Amino acid sequence: MNNVETIKVVPARYPLRTVGAIVALFVLAVVVQSVAFNPRWEWSVFARWFFDPVILEGVGQTLLLTLIGTALSVVIGGLLALARLSSSWLLSSLAWGYIWLFRSLPLIVVLIILYNFSYLYDTLSLGVPFTSITWGSFETINVLGQFSTAVVGLTLVQSAYTAEIIRGGFLGVDHGQYEAAAALGLPASRRTLRIILPQALRTILPAGFNEIISLAKGTAMVYVLAMPELFYTIQMIYNRTQEVIPLLMVGAVWYLVITTVLSAIQHLVERALARSERRSAVNTTRATRTRSVTTQTTQEPVHASLS
Repeated sequence: MNNVETIKVVPARYPLRTVGAIVALFVLAVVVQSVAFNPRWEWSVFARWFFDPVILEGVGQTLLLTLIGTALSVVIGGLLALARLSSSWLLSSLAWGYIWLFRSLPLIVVLIILYNFSYLYDTLSLGVPFTSITWGSFETINVLGQFSTAVVGLTLVQSAYTAEIIRGGFLGVDHGQYEAAAALGLPASRRTLRIILPQALRTILPAGFNEIISLAKGTAMVYVLAMPELFYTIQMIYNRTQEVIPLLMVGAVWYLVITTVLSAIQHLVERALARSERRSAVNTTRATRTRSVTTQTTQEPVHASLS
C-alpha cells in the first residue's frame, strides 16, 4: 500500500513589507491631516479662486502655449534630427550647433533676449542676404510681442531637446532595417515614414511625452514677459490680495491636472501602439504559416524506384 504524503502549502510572509506599508500609511495620514485641518492653508480662498474666470483664462493661455510649442518643436526637432543623421557634414554640423546652443542656454535667458530683440534690430526683413532684395520688412517690436516671443522662445529651446529624442529613436532601430528597406528599392522618404519611424516611435514616445509635460510646466517661465498665463496671473492676484499660499495651491493643482491629462494621453497612445504591433505580429505569423502550407501542398511527390 502506497503512502500518500500530503503537502501543505504555506504562503510566504514578508513582515518587513507589512511594517513598511504601515509606516507609509501613517506618514500619509499625518500629511493629509496636517494639510486638510490646518486653517492657514485657507482652503476657502482656494475654492473661491480655483474656477475664477481670470484663472481659467490663464490656464487657457498655458494650454495654448503648450499646444503650439509642442507642434512646432516636433516639426523643427524632426528636421534637426534628420539633419543630424544626414551624410552631409554641413547639415549635420549646423544641426549640432543649433542643438548645442539651445540646450546650453536657460529658457529664461532666451525669452529675455528675444523680448529685447528690438534693441538690437529695429526691423526684421525677409529677402536675399547681402543684397538689397527684400520681400517684406517689419518692425521688430510689433513682430515679437508677448505671445509671439513666448512661442518662439519655447519652440527654440524645446526643438533642441526634441531633436535629440527623435535622433535617439532612429538610432535605436536596427541598422539591418535600413539595409532591408534600401534593398527593396524604396525611396528615402518612404523608408523613413513607413518602415523606420513606426519602429522608432517605441523609443520616442515615452521621452517625447516627458518633454511635453516639461514644456507645460516650463510655460511658467514666460512670467518674465508679463504675459497673463497661469503662473503670472496667480502672481498678480496674490500680490494684490496677499493670499499667497492658497493661490499658489490653485496653480499647483491646475498644473497637476494638466500633467495628469497628458500622462493619460501618453498611456492611451502607448497602449494603442502596442495593440497595433501585436496585431501586425499576428498577421505576419499567419501569413508565414499560410505560405509554408501552400509551399508544402504544391510540391511534387517523389517516387523512389525499387530495383
